[in-house]
Amino acid sequence: MLRCLTLGLALLLPCLALAETRDLILVAGQSNAVGFDAYAEELPADARDAQTLFWWRVGDPPPDAFDGTSARQWTHLQFQPRTPAMTGEIAKQTGRQYGNFNPKTKGGFGPEIGLVRTLAARESRPLAVIKTAFSGTSVAGDWNVDQPGSADACYRAMIDEAKAALAAAQAKGITLRPRAFVWVQGESDANTKDAPAYAANLTQMLKRLRADLAAPELIVLLGVNTRFGNGKNPHLPTVIAAQQHVAATLPRARYVDTAGAETLPPSHTHFTAAGTLEIGRRYAEALLELEARPAPAK
Repeated sequence: MLRCLTLGLALLLPCLALAETRDLILVAGQSNAVGFDAYAEELPADARDAQTLFWWRVGDPPPDAFDGTSARQWTHLQFQPRTPAMTGEIAKQTGRQYGNFNPKTKGGFGPEIGLVRTLAARESRPLAVIKTAFSGTSVAGDWNVDQPGSADACYRAMIDEAKAALAAAQAKGITLRPRAFVWVQGESDANTKDAPAYAANLTQMLKRLRADLAAPELIVLLGVNTRFGNGKNPHLPTVIAAQQHVAATLPRARYVDTAGAETLPPSHTHFTAAGTLEIGRRYAEALLELEARPAPAK
């Protein structure tokens, strides 16, 4: 009997040794979440990136087999390789497929890099990041949980990736604890039709996200490129005000101001590599500041 007990412990101990818990940060949105103009060649190396688990899917709508992915497996934090634009008959069949990180030779990265590096410099908590971002997408037309169908295709893809990633981590003995949701989006809703409904649409999406992830205390961080349109888009202030309103009314939410972060001329539609690292830092600082606040009395 003692021999059987010893054998049982020998089999169990390796499993116990592999068990761990990591904070989970989700990154989502449109092209500035993708990091469309943040060149991989301009990303400084950091050995600490290897300590963060990373799962990603980036593309343009609709979510499909042409997206760039981590092949539905966990790897370490890194830039994402270029996904070439579709042309000819494939482009006609799939719709808008202009690829990501073109014409960059290697690829690009989003705010996840600056965010994780900032957190790593301030704390020792192990992290995991799930990134699901699609260029040129709006909440009204691509992430809208109030209008199921093609209008919520990107949202459904995000939830599908998150659940697959959580299951894959669990199979490795890793428990992921949802900590924050980083949302970098709003430019595509800055138009006459969608801007007035942005606050309501975004609020519904965020509430649904917390429910679908069973994470009611998930911290929400919201931001948009405040220079989008190079000062000529009359609807961008409405989107900015909407994000500020949602952050003020939704518990455990914060608006992250991106003003002053470097953007690429002449259109200033996207952040540069330096700008993308900077907004990642700002999201991390906002997260830490919110977490440092005393919990509200119940």
